[in-house]
Amino acid sequence: MSLRNKSEHKEYINMLRRMSPEERLFKAFEISDFTKKLFANGLRKRFPDLNDQEFKLLLMKRLDKCHNRNY
Repeated sequence: MSLRNKSEHKEYINMLRRMSPEERLFKAFEISDFTKKLFANGLRKRFPDLNDQEFKLLLMKRLDKCHNRNY
């Protein structure tokens, strides 16, 4: 990690510490939603010929693989 990245990371951590618990939870949901949309867009680009139903099934299967089964 470069010096610039370390300072940016420290600032990000400080920003999170200044947030209320509710704001941090909202941010976690926001990042999770963004990640799922990004994953779905990438998958759609990889499989452009699938119809909506086939794509949704593929997306659900792939997301299921990502699920943490340690709980």
